[in-house]
Amino acid sequence: MYQYTDFDRDFVNARVEEFRGQVVRRLDGSLTEDEFKPLRLMNGLYLQLHAYMLRVAIPYGTLNSRQMHQLAYIAETWDKGYGHFTTRQNIQYNWPKLADVPEMLQALADVGMHAIQTSGNTIRNVTADHFAGAAADEIEDPRPTAELIRQWSTDHPEFQFLPRKFKIAVTGSPNDRAVTKAHDIGLRMVRNEAGEPGYEVIVGGGLGRTPMVGKVIRDFVPKAELLPYLEAIMQVYNLHGRRDNKYKARIKILVHEESLETMRERVDAVFARIKGDFEVPTEILTRIEGSFTAPAYKIAEIAPVVEPALQSFIDTNVAEHKNPDYGIVTISLKGIGETPGDATARQMRVMADLAERYSHDELRISHEQNVVLPHVHRGDLPAVFAALREAGLATANIGLVSDIIACPGMDYCALATARSIPVAQQISETFADLDAQRDIGPLKIKISGCINACGHHHVGHIGILGLDRAGVENYQITLGGDGTETATIGSRTGPGFAYDEIVPAVKRLIEAYLDLRESEEETFLQAYRRLGLDPFKSALYEQEKAHAA
Repeated sequence: MYQYTDFDRDFVNARVEEFRGQVVRRLDGSLTEDEFKPLRLMNGLYLQLHAYMLRVAIPYGTLNSRQMHQLAYIAETWDKGYGHFTTRQNIQYNWPKLADVPEMLQALADVGMHAIQTSGNTIRNVTADHFAGAAADEIEDPRPTAELIRQWSTDHPEFQFLPRKFKIAVTGSPNDRAVTKAHDIGLRMVRNEAGEPGYEVIVGGGLGRTPMVGKVIRDFVPKAELLPYLEAIMQVYNLHGRRDNKYKARIKILVHEESLETMRERVDAVFARIKGDFEVPTEILTRIEGSFTAPAYKIAEIAPVVEPALQSFIDTNVAEHKNPDYGIVTISLKGIGETPGDATARQMRVMADLAERYSHDELRISHEQNVVLPHVHRGDLPAVFAALREAGLATANIGLVSDIIACPGMDYCALATARSIPVAQQISETFADLDAQRDIGPLKIKISGCINACGHHHVGHIGILGLDRAGVENYQITLGGDGTETATIGSRTGPGFAYDEIVPAVKRLIEAYLDLRESEEETFLQAYRRLGLDPFKSALYEQEKAHAA
């Protein structure tokens, strides 16, 4: 993985000292909150419902064991002993004291991490396929590209005050595990007719108040031309994006209102003018790519699996690796009844130790709020499973009904108008039996506590949006959403449900699916696409009508 240079270290350390002085001035009253707000946001520090919240970037979701140990240390030393992993491959600490934040940032800087550009109207943390560099279906590891974009976009003087925040996701596989079509820019690696790798560039995707699936603006951009092409898109957006209305300021609105063709013409014109100025020095590219070479895979015996619980874990939580002797282990942060995405300091240390011993010192954070050990020899799976089980991290539910994405909701977030976490916990408890979950099959439930859609509910097979209706929590359901390469925005079913009605409503949907599916192989999404909304809508509302009669 990428190693900081002296330049990187000096830059981040200088930023910590700069913010330390700003915090001192805020605490002694020299700065008002209005004056301090833009400064703290530039360093990932929010003011939430109950306390400050520090959002830490994990570029393209990649960590080593030392960094994970440091995240655990920060959680124990300056927070309440846990952290929350988000859908943008960040970690959030929900309870820091303002006076402690400079020390937290210094602790991050000590291990090559920071919170820069995790907030504000700038290019946010670059995200990527959490199986990058390991997946069997991968064309090429996208992380060197993501790292190049990170270095280009960090503190980019022209893009610090964009019309709105800007999100870029990258995948090196035809199977999209990075939700690229729901980002401002999505990059999907493809090959041209000559077999050369490059990127399909998708623009104008996004969720939130106006959800849209991104559109392909260029079928193929060679890797060497990607950076100037991105610069061209950003210049066009910065110049033409709306600043009069924050709800219409994202690039998706620009593409929608002025057409993809107009956007393409403008981008091409800028690209033709600037591409000659963007040659990246060979030594920089070589150094970046050299940071992401494949680990030295070991050769060892693989004993047959005889323990049923281990076999269930492998079937559900272990994906195919490009080396057949290895597997990609996804650690569920969705234990039954637990808060999606939360990990205690002790659990972080367990995962860090496992990565160091069994995964070539690498971990990944997934946009689905889980943690990944990307390179585990199949002969080591019994030991990994035993350690995870001891730490309460061996729930075999990846991709199943209890593997729910949920934003922090009204329990933490100042923007939220409804609770998300208790709804996720109750659904998880309702379907606690793992055998029953496997019978239901692949199913993605995603929950947001407000219109901003941090829980990605628009692209959930079952999406749940909590809103405030005259002081009462109300939950709308959407069906048929999809965040993969066949991305689709879910369709709203009808009137929302009260807090105590939403979990029974989800249960009715799933029971209807079990009755309607053609076979055990037909997934919920496949059944919905075959049958459409009506039979599921009937399952949701007929019973409501009966109760009302």
